[in-house]
Amino acid sequence: MEAGLVSGEGFAVDASVIEADASRFARIEGADIDWTDEQQAQRPVREYLQALESENAPINPGRKPKAMSPTDPTAAWTSRGRNKVMFGYSLNYLIDMENAVIVDVEATPTRISKEVEATETMIERTSETFGLNPRCIAGDVAYGTGKMLGWLKEKRIEPHIPVWDKGKRDDGTLSRSDFAFDQDADIYVCPHGKTLKTTGTIHDGKTLLYRSSKQDCDSCPLKPKCCPRAPSRKIPRDINEAARDYARSLNGSEVYNHSARNRKKIERLFGEAKRNLAMTRLRLRGLSGAKDEFLLTATVQNLRRLVKRVSIPPPRPMMA
Repeated sequence: MEAGLVSGEGFAVDASVIEADASRFARIEGADIDWTDEQQAQRPVREYLQALESENAPINPGRKPKAMSPTDPTAAWTSRGRNKVMFGYSLNYLIDMENAVIVDVEATPTRISKEVEATETMIERTSETFGLNPRCIAGDVAYGTGKMLGWLKEKRIEPHIPVWDKGKRDDGTLSRSDFAFDQDADIYVCPHGKTLKTTGTIHDGKTLLYRSSKQDCDSCPLKPKCCPRAPSRKIPRDINEAARDYARSLNGSEVYNHSARNRKKIERLFGEAKRNLAMTRLRLRGLSGAKDEFLLTATVQNLRRLVKRVSIPPPRPMMA
């Protein structure tokens, strides 16, 4: 990295969808394809089948894709691109917010979970390669998951990211925010003063459930507004809720708002890649092909900024 171009103080992360070289009309419904020997000889298919056996599978085990391309099976079927539906890859950028320099790039199938995982990969790779460890990172709400925020807390990186929160109810009943959490006692306290406790069992690998007693709820005047269709109240709490609370506490601060403004620079980079560099549809297939094209695009964009910086003439000396 050119000295002075990268501060390393604050990074921003985001993803933009690029159409894959795969026809949306020639698709197989579902994820089950009886691959022929001829198809398995093709590089994109071979890479996909090999990836299925690895830890970093291109599809989520619990959620099979609705459709698959027989020519580029790693590409994700998505509605986030320029067409109503298409096969696509996500161009993931990690940038230094000061001068909008791309410090890392990653290609993933267009799935939010894969984009969030790519963030961890890019931050660790940037640290190992350039020794750059950001003080903060900015992103949109897609990156505000409990797992991501917990990971950032472990790395001591301030998350200038809105929290992905599904705890608020819109049916007029009490939301989770109406209950006070006592961290020392590890309990929730309802507005009527009753406690909700947990057994400590982690559900789905990420959630603790806090439950009130049926006896307390039966005699509570707030029951019609709290749990009208259940015998007692249940509150889910992410195991990374402390990290989520920390992220919430930063929201609205001066440094958070500064990052939110600077984060928009990454959108200009995506616009430049698509409009000026014609990165709207990939020419290579497979995840490796997407990585090659995305890396070349990011390299060109960084070189443009480097040339712009070094082409600035030095200041002229003042005449006495």
